[in-house]
Amino acid sequence: MNKLILTAAALALATGAALAGSHETVVRMGTEGAYPPWNYLDDNGEVAGFERELGDELCKRAGLTCEWVTNDWDSIIPNLVSGNYDTIIAGMSITPERDEVIDFTQEYTPPDPSAYLALSADVDPAGGVIAAQTGTIQAAFVAQQGWTLVEFATPEETIAAVRSGEADAVLADGSYLAPIAEEDPDLVLLERTEQIGGGVGMGLRESDTDLKAKFDAAIGEMKCDGSLNALIEKWDVASTFPPC
Repeated sequence: MNKLILTAAALALATGAALAGSHETVVRMGTEGAYPPWNYLDDNGEVAGFERELGDELCKRAGLTCEWVTNDWDSIIPNLVSGNYDTIIAGMSITPERDEVIDFTQEYTPPDPSAYLALSADVDPAGGVIAAQTGTIQAAFVAQQGWTLVEFATPEETIAAVRSGEADAVLADGSYLAPIAEEDPDLVLLERTEQIGGGVGMGLRESDTDLKAKFDAAIGEMKCDGSLNALIEKWDVASTFPPC
């Protein structure tokens, strides 16, 4: 009887250890869900786009389980810091100012040129009213130039401001504005572009060094095996990386 009890106990311990060993860490991936083709909500209300596909692949390679969380852009960094999710993967350019508050992985896209979308190709950004989303590198750039800036909480509102005449142009990532210009014959991209900000990376709390290392390794692996460039080309979000 004692031998049976000991055998059962040993089996239970072995089973528990196996289950513990197979348990994958759940990582909550924070994104905006309003910035196609980078991230958006599909017809079923699910996060989709370049960063959804990339994030799922990075989690798979890192042995992590992804859960997706959406958050308004203007509070996306504070809510990471406060623990509402574990990463930001939302088309966020790496800047020194942001790096003072959070940490970043290596970039998963090179810098994307910022473009102007307007009702007329004759718009002069320096002499007009420029719309930009609050808290973006584009809003900071317009303010630094001393131009007239109007800020909005969402990307959709910046486009609406141009259509209504509240703004003469909107400054945003070219990859976001180009499809809008293609679909709306009343809107045009100006020839002028701006190269501002660094590449785009994942944001993490500064204390999450192990998680950062896992994602850095997965991003580096995707860069060298060509799969990251394939995703960039599929979603047309930026230029590709040179070979490793």
